[in-house]
Amino acid sequence: MSADPTQVLAFETDCHIFDGCGFPAPGLHSFLFEPLVGDGTSNVYFDKTMLLALLGSVIIIGFFWAAFRKPAVVPGKLQMVAEAGYDFVRRGIVYETIGKKEGEKYVPLVVSLFFFVWMMNLWSIIPVAQFPVTAIISYPAGLAAIVYVLWVSLTFKRHGFVGAFKNFTGYDKSLGPVLPLAMFIEFFSNLLVRPFTHAVRLFANMFAGHTLLLLFTIASWYLLNGIGIAYAGVSFIMVIIMTAFELFIQALQAYVFVLLTCTFIQGALAEHH
Repeated sequence: MSADPTQVLAFETDCHIFDGCGFPAPGLHSFLFEPLVGDGTSNVYFDKTMLLALLGSVIIIGFFWAAFRKPAVVPGKLQMVAEAGYDFVRRGIVYETIGKKEGEKYVPLVVSLFFFVWMMNLWSIIPVAQFPVTAIISYPAGLAAIVYVLWVSLTFKRHGFVGAFKNFTGYDKSLGPVLPLAMFIEFFSNLLVRPFTHAVRLFANMFAGHTLLLLFTIASWYLLNGIGIAYAGVSFIMVIIMTAFELFIQALQAYVFVLLTCTFIQGALAEHH
């Protein structure tokens, strides 16, 4: 039976060192939420992570709509920020990886992915929310699945069945006797390992970062008693340091996710030799 998050939270709030209770370390219970709608047994289910994902989508759409609904030749502050973000992804990621001619049609998708992933990561340090949506594996897996389907379909569309097979297996007859083994490894790596690592890389970083933030935050409160106050101060400093570090990691993971996306697209469009 899984722990009730509300009970765990109450325990963490009431527990201090020297009170006779153990340290309430974060664990899987820290990633479980009671449903906001539904009771978990019906087809209707809506929890905190879903709410944050929905709010994040609304925020992103609202931001770009507000920035570009009345575009000006001399942009205002909001339009300038939006243009800078859009141009960073378009020129710094899509054009550099896929190329301007081939990559232009994929700019909307990559921009959407970048800002969505970044927003889902940012919830980790936003008061009240304080949880990265991408720390739940289903969200990175869903995004990675979209990229995977696009990559595979583009490969077949561009190269046909035989060409796609060569693309997936890294076919190169100059390898001689080791060609079958190399093709098997490439096929396994490309079609099975690649989408898995694409999703897990984002998930694992957000999961670990949130766990560390929880660890130091809970420790700060737990040590806030008697002589432990001095150690609580050190732990709180670590919370600040980890929050700043998380800001960097959150943006970096959004960048890495879309960079890999562009790499997959580029590989699907490239001619096999």
